[in-house]
Amino acid sequence: MWRMAIFTLTVTLALIAGCASFHSRPLSPTQTVAALESRRLDNVKLKEFIETNLNCKLTPWPPRSWDFSMLTLAALYYHPDLDVARAKWQVAEAGKITAGQRPNPSISMPPGFIANPGESNPWLYGASLDIPIETAGKRGYRLARAGHLAEAAYLDIATAAWQVRSRLRASLLDLYLARESAALLKRQLAVQEDLAQVLAARLAQGEIPRPELTQAQISLDQTRLLWQETRRQMAENRVRLAAALGLPVSALRQMEIPYAFLQRLPPAPLSLEVRRQALLNRPDILAALASYEAAQSALQLEIAKQYPDLHLGPGYKFDDAKDKWTFGISLTLPVLNRNQGPIAEAKARREEAAARFTVLQAGVIEELDRRLAGYLEAIRKLKTAEALAAAEKIQEQSAQRNFQAGETDRLALLSAQLALNNAALARLRTFYQTQQALGLLEDAVKSPLGTTAGLPSGLQANPRHGEHRP
Repeated sequence: MWRMAIFTLTVTLALIAGCASFHSRPLSPTQTVAALESRRLDNVKLKEFIETNLNCKLTPWPPRSWDFSMLTLAALYYHPDLDVARAKWQVAEAGKITAGQRPNPSISMPPGFIANPGESNPWLYGASLDIPIETAGKRGYRLARAGHLAEAAYLDIATAAWQVRSRLRASLLDLYLARESAALLKRQLAVQEDLAQVLAARLAQGEIPRPELTQAQISLDQTRLLWQETRRQMAENRVRLAAALGLPVSALRQMEIPYAFLQRLPPAPLSLEVRRQALLNRPDILAALASYEAAQSALQLEIAKQYPDLHLGPGYKFDDAKDKWTFGISLTLPVLNRNQGPIAEAKARREEAAARFTVLQAGVIEELDRRLAGYLEAIRKLKTAEALAAAEKIQEQSAQRNFQAGETDRLALLSAQLALNNAALARLRTFYQTQQALGLLEDAVKSPLGTTAGLPSGLQANPRHGEHRP
């Protein structure tokens, strides 16, 4: 008997020795800030990540010019939102391990004592096991539910990646608008300064009243304020771009950004094509389907819990120099309840998941129709603005020829140039609104339009693995 106890104790201690142990990983704000501020675009691992996804070699490194595809990959490499989504997916993956675990058996060794006088050996020695056996496929339902939840978390990584791309595109568009507006306003300032000088000369000769010059000077000051405001916005938008990339703004120094991708205005797709693409491929739609399947598996699990698990209880007792063996079977009698409450809750959660999926689908359809209509109207408005700018260009060229031929004065030429510049500003603002509408339509589809290039695969693996946190 003592040998059996020693053997059991030895096995138990061996199993305990194989258990996981805790290792502290303190989070230092100082180190985190230092790691964030040390991020750069000349990172060798970033180069490998971009080359792998673009399937090309980048020489020299780092490149001076970064196109939209390269900037998107840089944002996917650095942005912390993807780290959060990956961490949530890893939690869900760990849940599959938990769901697949089988219940451990337990052992008890209760000693006994016979109080009757005259007993030669009043002590009783024994051991008993409790071996639980799950029934009705409960483990399989747990695994199915955990698998669906992990799938939903995996699809959330794709949603987070698209949001990173969307914010990057919006910040680039804002920076482009501020840069182009500043250039046009600077040109307009030069024209208005010349106009004010001409009017001042005419006022000195008594050809115009003073209010006309005063109004021109007020317009000049207003344009100067607008130009200064645009330069402020350009500085702020550069910081926003760095944040969209997950980088400090110092990392963007000496970096050129070609805005060729913004010149792409794909034709408006057919409504049915866009709707089908979104409703079949949007990651949040697929994640909602996975969540519904998880609710289905949860209901199956609660229904299976109506059936009690078995507990096998073999035992041994050494009594009065005799070996006594026992074998027992126990189970919970479902007489007071048959798990009706948890089953009802699981059914309600399944209905809730179905309702959420329907609401999501309806919202996607409404968003698609609205964004598509907005994009179509924005394209029409842009064509009108371009036609106006073209007409003003013709007028300016005519004024230029007339001025050179001596048929008109400088004031008429400057007025034509000012009208042309105003038309260019209006065309730029309309172009910005059209690009905004395209971005919103792409956000509704969760996919780029007019190009086959999408987001890279394999984003569940952290490309910065092995680097210092964060």
